[in-house]
Amino acid sequence: MYQIVHKEALNPTVTRMDISAPLIAKKAEPGQFIILRVDENGERIPLTIADTDLERGTVSIIFQIVGASTEALNHLEVGDSLHDFVGPLGKETETEGLKKVAVVGGGVGCAIAYPVTKKLYNQGCVVHAVVGFRNKDLVILEEEFKQASNKLVLMTDDGSYGEKGLVTNALKALLDSGETYDQVIAIGPLVMMKYVCELTKQYGIKTIVSMNPVMIDGTGMCGGCRLTVGGKTKFACVDGPDFDGHEVDFDEAIARAATYKPFEKKAHEEACNLYKEDN
Repeated sequence: MYQIVHKEALNPTVTRMDISAPLIAKKAEPGQFIILRVDENGERIPLTIADTDLERGTVSIIFQIVGASTEALNHLEVGDSLHDFVGPLGKETETEGLKKVAVVGGGVGCAIAYPVTKKLYNQGCVVHAVVGFRNKDLVILEEEFKQASNKLVLMTDDGSYGEKGLVTNALKALLDSGETYDQVIAIGPLVMMKYVCELTKQYGIKTIVSMNPVMIDGTGMCGGCRLTVGGKTKFACVDGPDFDGHEVDFDEAIARAATYKPFEKKAHEEACNLYKEDN
């Protein structure tokens, strides 16, 4: 069993947990993920590894409460244990040889962007981090990004914190000011990554995106996480989650993701009602 040793609400809908999993902590690299189950009847939930602590033997996960399973996960407290916690899965983000990179994160995707930013910075790479949120109340990991980047630009849609606008506005401003990058890494909502890629394509900058479609087994057997990349079918769990953003069929990925939203919303509402009745 995998015990929860720390729990923290980062904002009203996003929670961080540190899980005791020393073997996974020893092997995990930025970009990889785990699949967990809250209990023996639980749904498999894929979550990117946000951080590790080798001394404590812990793996940090950051999740947004959007469905029944994440609602159930959020009701666990320090001292409780997860039924399954499997990983590390997927391929690590390739960082070798990069000298200057812009990492663009959106919303809860910043939880995935942070460990990549940290690794690049620790390798001596010049890192410009651009992070965006809808408003001030939803900002997460600001201090962590400050410590792991040479420049941090924080954007909010409504201007309630940082600069007003989208991450694409901030990235374009950096590029137009003369900044050049070996690579851009974009992690966040599908629509955000799509428009970042459209922008960087104009500037001829290679762009890597982290794709997080629905996953079930995490081994490539179920086919649930399939994507079209460069005209070919790829599976995010084994071929990714990182892909060349200029080759990803974002319109297809967005359409497939939207298919599950009504089911996710209904399951979340039922779970919330269930927990209210229990209390």
